[in-house]
Amino acid sequence: MINTNIISIKRSRIKSITIMTALCFASLLTANVAAAELPKESVLPLALAAKAAQAAVDQCKADGYTVSAAVVDRGGNVRALLRQDGAGPHTVQSSSKKAYTSASMKRSTADLAALVVKMPAVQGLQHMNDHMLLLGGGLPIKIDGEVVGGIGVGGAPGGHLDAACAEAGLKSIGAETKAPEKK
Repeated sequence: MINTNIISIKRSRIKSITIMTALCFASLLTANVAAAELPKESVLPLALAAKAAQAAVDQCKADGYTVSAAVVDRGGNVRALLRQDGAGPHTVQSSSKKAYTSASMKRSTADLAALVVKMPAVQGLQHMNDHMLLLGGGLPIKIDGEVVGGIGVGGAPGGHLDAACAEAGLKSIGAETKAPEKK
């Protein structure tokens, strides 16, 4: 004789397992939908950052200048930093700040400096935070129309010369370039 209580308990367990399985699948589907909604953005690989910094330093060295070059990602985090032998200690900070500024503002630091001179109402840009520096020599790193970081050079006797070296760094990684900044 079959005990109906045992059958009832087994059916209850099967029902519970079925419901739990369905809930697990539902949560997986929800997670996939949520993941699909996450923004997709390009990341500047370390190898490209290092290549750009090295090319910038090499260009300035060929031009007779002793500099530092920094490359940051879109969030302003340093990805590569090179200080040429004999470069002044201040060049580390100036190159890093120029790179940060150009990545953050998505413009060259020379263009931003000119904007502040032209429109005094935006002078607050130069004091936005301690990482900003509005001197020529910082360029955004733009690949396929997307700003993925910034490059900054410091130590040449003029921001336009720093910018020319930074542009060499951009060219070395196939990033979009424009004519070097002139003063």
